[in-house]
Amino acid sequence: MNINLKKYLNEEVEAAPLAVFRIMFGLMMFLSIVRFWSYGWIDKLYVDPQFFFSYYGFEWIKPLGGYTYLLFALCGLSTIFVALGYKYRWAIGIFFLSFTYIELMDKTTYLNHYYFISALSFLMFFLPANAYFSLDALRNKSAQYQHVPAWTINSIKLLLATVYFYAGLAKLNSDWMLEALPLKIWLPAKFSIPLLGDLVHQEWLAYAFSWGGALYDLAIPFLLLYRRTRIVAFTLVIFFHVVTRILFPIGMFPYIMIVSALIFFDASLHIRILSVLNRLFRIGKKHFNNGKTWSHNSVVLKKLTQGILVLFFGLQLIFPFRYILYPGELFWTEEGYRFSWRVMLMEKSGYAQFKVVDGETGRWFYVDNTDFLTQFQEKQMAFQPDFILEYAHHLKQHYEGEGLRDIEIYVESQVALNGRLSKPFIDPKVDLTKQKDSFKHKSWILPFTDDIKGI
Repeated sequence: MNINLKKYLNEEVEAAPLAVFRIMFGLMMFLSIVRFWSYGWIDKLYVDPQFFFSYYGFEWIKPLGGYTYLLFALCGLSTIFVALGYKYRWAIGIFFLSFTYIELMDKTTYLNHYYFISALSFLMFFLPANAYFSLDALRNKSAQYQHVPAWTINSIKLLLATVYFYAGLAKLNSDWMLEALPLKIWLPAKFSIPLLGDLVHQEWLAYAFSWGGALYDLAIPFLLLYRRTRIVAFTLVIFFHVVTRILFPIGMFPYIMIVSALIFFDASLHIRILSVLNRLFRIGKKHFNNGKTWSHNSVVLKKLTQGILVLFFGLQLIFPFRYILYPGELFWTEEGYRFSWRVMLMEKSGYAQFKVVDGETGRWFYVDNTDFLTQFQEKQMAFQPDFILEYAHHLKQHYEGEGLRDIEIYVESQVALNGRLSKPFIDPKVDLTKQKDSFKHKSWILPFTDDIKGI
């Protein structure tokens, strides 16, 4: 086993797939930043709001006011450098840090695919993606390598396979598989879509998409890995993500996953892609074909990199199962829900009215949430316990600044999950100012009286 692992880690393969992936990744990220900027979302999400929800442990990360535009500009510029393979290690490092900072500025904007981009860019920092067909390699002959160790490419495949497979496992629950929820709720609203518009009201379509989505996520990594099924699998990748993009507004993610799947193909396809780019831009691809193989400059650096990547993938494989440590229904409490590749699994809406009590006089009043939150923030806050707690503490700080003392804050909340009738969500008798956020179970979340079976 040890001999086979050592042989695998040292196996030489063409560097072309890694170069194509770098170029495609850089271009997709550049288009994503431009799209985000052009839609006015920087102002709407990171400049205009007066309050921002923080991730536990990252409360120090906040939007930078007008300088947020500079952060996005730096992030966008780094994507160009990544695509060109110019100052690659600096470029991908700056992209990872700037993109992740943007991701952490406000918890309201959390999306699984933002986390995926952060994880992928972190991984790419340790890969020699500039060894072939890059400006770094073109300007420095000693940095040119035609071959790379197989693990540098297979590590990307492993991350993609993890995302798909875990997304499939998460769908194996009774709401998704037996009730076709939440697709049964979402699809009828898409009646204006060409071709599918006449079918979205059919219940069988919701079940077909639910079962098909689960089977697709579970099977697609293996179908892409197996050469005989790869073409069919890639066709399925295109079909699945195009249909998903048509039905749901999830931005650039479907296109990112389509181009990322190219990494599973043999080097011959990537060599042809680079040949086309070579003819278009007259780069001189022949200069890179020197037969050399990339390797770490030192044994210490090699072992350090391998150790970091082992920890990285260990985290990716274990972290999604942390929800097991918490009591109650995951979809209800959402304790352990984020960063676990659970994609579009539930339709959840809520109502939260906060009651501020002056501990000295006993007088109380209800808060108008629109005085503090945007419509989007209020919508997200109303059904997520950690949002509710953080907002309560913000209200306490605000009203203390206005002269109130010994403030108590209670919330009257109702939440509906996957089409069920609204139910009380947070214990209205608990003073939220006395509660602190942590990784511990939030005992003031009222129990979910229904039962959702599954992983």
